[in-house]
Amino acid sequence: MSKENYDLCVIGAGPGGYVAAIHAAKKGLNVAIVEKGNFGGTCLNIGCIPTKTLIGSVEVLHKMKNASDFGINLSGEIKADWTAMQSRKDGVIDKLRGGIGGLLKAAGVTIVKGSASFLDKKTISIDTTKEKIISKKFIIAAGSEALVPGFIPKSSRVITSTELLSIKSIPKSLLILGGGVIGCEFACLFAELGTDVTVVEMLPEILPVLDKEVSRTMQLLMIKSGVKILTGKALENIKANKSSVSGTVGSDTIKADYLLVSIGRKPAMESLNIKAAGIKTDDRGWIPIDEKCKTNVSNIYAIGDVTGKWQLAHAASAMGIIAVENINGTRRNWTGSNIPGCIFTSPEIGVVGLTEEECKEQGINYTKGKFPFAALGKSMAINETDGFCKILTDKDTDQIIGVHIVGPHATDLISEGVTAIQMEATAKELGKAIHPHPTLGEIMMEAAHAVHGESAHIAAPRKRKK
Repeated sequence: MSKENYDLCVIGAGPGGYVAAIHAAKKGLNVAIVEKGNFGGTCLNIGCIPTKTLIGSVEVLHKMKNASDFGINLSGEIKADWTAMQSRKDGVIDKLRGGIGGLLKAAGVTIVKGSASFLDKKTISIDTTKEKIISKKFIIAAGSEALVPGFIPKSSRVITSTELLSIKSIPKSLLILGGGVIGCEFACLFAELGTDVTVVEMLPEILPVLDKEVSRTMQLLMIKSGVKILTGKALENIKANKSSVSGTVGSDTIKADYLLVSIGRKPAMESLNIKAAGIKTDDRGWIPIDEKCKTNVSNIYAIGDVTGKWQLAHAASAMGIIAVENINGTRRNWTGSNIPGCIFTSPEIGVVGLTEEECKEQGINYTKGKFPFAALGKSMAINETDGFCKILTDKDTDQIIGVHIVGPHATDLISEGVTAIQMEATAKELGKAIHPHPTLGEIMMEAAHAVHGESAHIAAPRKRKK
């Protein structure tokens, strides 16, 4: 049984792990990365990328179905080719996987295929080769997986997002348990494909962690698109057979071809044997970390989903860089603040910073500016006028503390909000920045003007000089 010694060993080659490994190698560290599956983790293989690739296809379908709105006449039946959509999705994944492998090799990272298991705080064993890897430092980036509670029956008709992404044909009906990000994205995707979709969320509203105005707007738009949404009650009496699944919500019985379970995730660390290294977890199995992304064990760090708080690819990548900086002797802190959220519903949602509800809870004296996409020339030109941009500021300083967008390309537009908060910009400063016309990006400038009632393109009470 051979032993290999490294400065750093990264466990997991998802968006946190592979970025950390490359960054460390470029800093001159001798780095190994262990991956039991495919490069890219959940995000690339069964999450962000495949979902958004399919959504990209559906957006084209939507445009074609509504081509007459643009003065374009299309003859013949317009329908989705699910097999071709799947093939395109797989092609995108394969290309990106190959790219990650190439980047790791180019950086000089040693790639180890297999499942890691801790023997002690400085040693892991690999199941496939039985070799031992000794490392001065470790970064755990093992990711997460879909949570399916025990009360839900096991059946081929009860699936998670992993199975739904590769389902052989478009279901005629789909029942979704959970109105969070994953549930709502798939609801919009399959509703556009013609599936009869029902979302059941036990809480009073879907997307409960968002600003309430955003979640309520999205709920109305999803209902308008044909999605049935049932909130405030649990899905009970779930039963499945070979051809369908059913459940009750209050006095109503719902039946569908499949049940998508999207009520949360759990850490993917069953084979990691972290107890042997002395690593502590919380009562749900997540690994707590400090501001340096360090666990309770001095030479072991954890990033991304396994920490349980920031289950976002871009957060994992940022954490990976910070962990490496600290390992390499540069003090950098992870605060978990100013992380944007992007939801690829129809229309999209992009958010960053505080919500109105959080401002009220924290006793922050805030003001807001809001501008609708319907009043934007570019939105009218592309026939995507649903939604709005809302900017929240500290009333005493005018500093931007929250940006919330629901509408076309919201996931792209939110980056300006992230930068504004990071640079501690005020609404006045953002409003002074000249935005090109006609663009969707103008909505940020208009919302910034609206904070002070100065937007020229929405009616506002006239201010009179005293």
